[in-house]
Amino acid sequence: MNEIHGTSELLKNPKLKWLEKAELRPYVYVRPENRIKEPGKRFKLNWFDADELKPLYKNPLMMDEVDFADQILRLETAAFSATNMPMPRWVFYDCAVVPGFVAGFALHKSRASPEILDILQPAASSEWLPISLFIMIPTMAEKEWVAHNLCSINSLLPKEQGIYGLGFLTKAFGLWYANVEVLCGVTQWASPAVRLHTHYGDFEVLTAYTPVHSYAKTLTYRMVTDSKEWRRFFTHEPSPDFEQRYTEAGFAVDPKNEESLIAFQRRLEAGGAKYYLNATQIRTQALDVPLKVYQLKG
Repeated sequence: MNEIHGTSELLKNPKLKWLEKAELRPYVYVRPENRIKEPGKRFKLNWFDADELKPLYKNPLMMDEVDFADQILRLETAAFSATNMPMPRWVFYDCAVVPGFVAGFALHKSRASPEILDILQPAASSEWLPISLFIMIPTMAEKEWVAHNLCSINSLLPKEQGIYGLGFLTKAFGLWYANVEVLCGVTQWASPAVRLHTHYGDFEVLTAYTPVHSYAKTLTYRMVTDSKEWRRFFTHEPSPDFEQRYTEAGFAVDPKNEESLIAFQRRLEAGGAKYYLNATQIRTQALDVPLKVYQLKG
């Protein structure tokens, strides 16, 4: 296995030494029928194979596990209240837990700060606290999943108390665990989260303007997950071969201009071509600056 994709390479980054600590563990909140039989089989990457990173399993069908769900929902509600998009409890169960699963990292309660305890409000009997979450739902399309929701405690804490890379690694762990080949997701053009989402594979645009969503200026994307790109989140390197594989489509999209988004959407609806965005451009420029649109060469 290529060592550059291994756990030891990841842990060379001093900011990621928290991954070695026994009080922080990945978790999978999943009903038994939905557990993945061979986690991580698809990827030539062993970031999450170390013994200290073996996941905790929580069963949402067990009444005694409900406090873990309560904490997940308190975290999600706090993280998305500013955008007026917290998830109703029934949506969490009907649309996320029953068909899919929740993955993330959990902190042992003995190591939780007063701020974290105040946000999550764990029961006295709870040992582990979910401090991040990534909800994944399989679709009717073969080998395709939807990234339904992603957040971490970092967005609710002072910057100096945050855990470096927590949100990124939460999504990477979920994709790795479920052997996800094709991933769809939904985000808003103005959201800083769009930068993070570009780190998991080439960024194909499915909708540029989405009036069926509560926020019409919503972007729907699709990607073939590519773990070779994941390390670039930490190195800040551009993808080395994007320009070799893609060519400019001859137009740009302006994220702050509704007419531009609608015009791009009409091109998408016309069919006949797939359009992509350059991850390096998204990550390095302001979110309201026009983006070049690309197509595959050939």
